[in-house]
Amino acid sequence: MKDSITSIANFQTKTSPRAYANSVVRFHHSFSFEDRVRAAEKAGWNVFQFPSAMLTGGDLLSDSGTTSLTLEQLSAMLLGDEAYGSNWGYFKLLERFEETFGISQNEWEVYLFHQGRSAEFALFNEISDKNSIIPSNGHFDTTHANIVGAQMEARNLYSNPEDVDPNFKGNINIQALEELLSNSDLNVPIVYTTITNNTGGGQPVSLENIRKASALCKKYKKPFFLDACRFAENAWFIKNREPNEKDRSVQEIIHETFSYCDGFTISLKKDGLSNMGGALLLKKESSFTEKYPKALNSIRDHQILVEGHPTYGGLTGRDIMVIAEGLKTVVTEEYLGSRISLVQQFGESLTSKGIPTLEPFGGHAVYIDIDKFFADTKLKREDFGGIALSALLLLKGIRLAELGAFAFGVFDPKTKKETFPKHNFLRAAIPRNKYEISDMNYVAECVGKLYEDRHKIPKAIPVYGRELSLRHFKARFELEYSA
Repeated sequence: MKDSITSIANFQTKTSPRAYANSVVRFHHSFSFEDRVRAAEKAGWNVFQFPSAMLTGGDLLSDSGTTSLTLEQLSAMLLGDEAYGSNWGYFKLLERFEETFGISQNEWEVYLFHQGRSAEFALFNEISDKNSIIPSNGHFDTTHANIVGAQMEARNLYSNPEDVDPNFKGNINIQALEELLSNSDLNVPIVYTTITNNTGGGQPVSLENIRKASALCKKYKKPFFLDACRFAENAWFIKNREPNEKDRSVQEIIHETFSYCDGFTISLKKDGLSNMGGALLLKKESSFTEKYPKALNSIRDHQILVEGHPTYGGLTGRDIMVIAEGLKTVVTEEYLGSRISLVQQFGESLTSKGIPTLEPFGGHAVYIDIDKFFADTKLKREDFGGIALSALLLLKGIRLAELGAFAFGVFDPKTKKETFPKHNFLRAAIPRNKYEISDMNYVAECVGKLYEDRHKIPKAIPVYGRELSLRHFKARFELEYSA
């Protein structure tokens, strides 16, 4: 059985992994196919538990915090002020927030955290209220978990298939949002729009959709928030895909985007181009502070207790300087054009091999459609083909993330039944400033080889953690063929 499974992935490729993977970062270690098999079995075929040193073909598990720093960022690190309170870099970062997002220090309160999910935790626990609903265009896994942990419901309002804008598949469903907000029997503390929509396949949100969502929130007196992790990439898509926006700069579009919200959370490990950092920003006079008048002080207390002094918020002075420089780079159209072009080329490399993907491609990742990938095989959703495919790719030194039937599904231990999500993707997220198209071509070739042999791919059987929350981080699997 084991030989049958591993033989599928023990193929030869025309393209070799770039030398980057065997550079000083990997300490010049070399790993055999058998080494990876043993490591994968030890990890329970869970990509999160597989050692990164063995990923000599490409680590596309996440684009979060995996950025290669620019020379300007490395230089800025040397100016980091490690003072406990009111470090020099903090004030430079506030200035950068003003310039990047178009906000005023006098009108906004800034809370730094060591990463975005900590900012989400602070926000959702401040507004925690049983039986409340937080609607979104698509909550990501940890965002969803933070909302549920605060005893609220995370509800995704995806666009109706018949109404979806093919260029902006990440839009929130405006009709469904109004139906929700107009129901006086339901409690909606805030509305939360993610740019870009990671759960929905890394798809962008149009400026028109943001305007409409904000207008609805004003109509029903609900605070409008953004999950702004990939705000610059979203602005690039607005400029290049949305009518009447092509003559505007990315910076202008970003400023208008943030003019519509009452607050936002951000993981600066994405479009902050940093390896660490997050923030929560709240407008001091808004519908949010009217509804939660104690929030500004309460969240500040929370920040001090869990992250440290407000002027470093769990970050080193070096981190702060890296973020300040990263926010300057990320809004340049030269950077964005190069970044998004690499994603597009990788997507085209996959589709040229017949691999079904979500199109058009987003700005940070390519999403393989697992339902279509296995459509003509015996594998069903409950066989977790995305997990099996990602497990076999580990043997080629490649790591992707299953964001579908298992990651977003829920298992009821009483009925022994699975509730599956709308989407079933395997995500290949591309770290910023790290890989070249030759690296991506190797990944595409390996996925293509497995696609050719998709009928031989085994099912993934969860042997631990199926009923747990955030189970994709913790679970263990066995790969088995159907009887």
